Amino acid sequence: MLALQFILADGVTIKLGDNVWTFGLNFIIYLIVAAVIGFVAESLVGRRLPFGFVGAIIAALVGAWLLTKVIIINGIGDIDVYGVPIFRALVGAIILVAIWQLLTVGLRRGRSRSG
Repeated sequence: MLALQFILADGVTIKLGDNVWTFGLNFIIYLIVAAVIGFVAESLVGRRLPFGFVGAIIAALVGAWLLTKVIIINGIGDIDVYGVPIFRALVGAIILVAIWQLLTVGLRRGRSRSG
């Protein structure tokens, strides 16, 4: 049991100059759950975001923030996994991916109609 405590870390600490950042296990799991939600949103909409998995994580985090802090919908039960509201994050990420698709496809179509 003592050897297992040395193998499993409490988190990650990064030191750059005088700055020290510590990311705990909860934060790392939060990002992993957000990445999964972002990839599910991308696959449901059928469009990929720029920056790959980083874009998927950002879409899920912004989507969760959008539907929990900006647009508050009452009466919907949600499942929290390590602080990530799964349903709200998924719906918010789907909205962001769909908006991204509308903007990029709309801009491409607008440029090709010169004439």
